[in-house]
Amino acid sequence: MKRSQHNERLLAVIAFAAVLFTPPLILIFDQHAADTPSWLPMYLFIAWLAVIALVAWLMERPRDR
Repeated sequence: MKRSQHNERLLAVIAFAAVLFTPPLILIFDQHAADTPSWLPMYLFIAWLAVIALVAWLMERPRDR
């Protein structure tokens, strides 16, 4: 993979992470009824896991293709 293409993909992951952790999107998962638990901790865990997995996948790919 070309270096510029690699940098573009890393920037895309950063933009994706920024969108995932914006307050309007987080507030959607923070709303819950009085008798049900909040989905916010699960959302934050899955979103953070997805960002870490994408960065790890991009960093471990061979660059010589």
